Amino acid sequence: MEARVAIFIGSASDESVVTPCADVLKQLGIPYVFTITSAHRTPERTATLVDDLEARGCQVYICAAGMAAHLAGAVAARTTKPVIGIPIAASALNGMDALLATLQMPPGFPVATVALDKAGARNAAWLAAEILALHDPALHERLLAARAKFAADVAAAGDELAARHQPC
Repeated sequence: MEARVAIFIGSASDESVVTPCADVLKQLGIPYVFTITSAHRTPERTATLVDDLEARGCQVYICAAGMAAHLAGAVAARTTKPVIGIPIAASALNGMDALLATLQMPPGFPVATVALDKAGARNAAWLAAEILALHDPALHERLLAARAKFAADVAAAGDELAARHQPC
């Protein structure tokens, strides 16, 4: 099956931060591609990747980058499909530069922006899944099941905690 989601990272050093995104997509059974491309160092590669994935039916793009973080914007300029940006804390500014660069897109070229680093990577995958589930009832059911498991896990942890702290 062709990739429904593309994950782009701006540098090889971002792989460990963004791998949780791929893990969630894999868990939900969503086909994806995961590669490196840079808005600044390889703009032609970025354009070619997006154009090729567009032709093959990719439905959502997830882009992670630090510092100037223009990757998501470069992708948004080439597609009308949803683009989700993951800002990476890769500079002395602790990710504030990447966060602002990802958030501040010009009108007509939106990038949905999630939290920094690994938490953002996970939520980027969950958001992509929710977008895809709009037209995929089976995926919608998998999302509901995952949420039910989250709730059950919290309840079980609460019960365990309460049992350890019974009054004397």
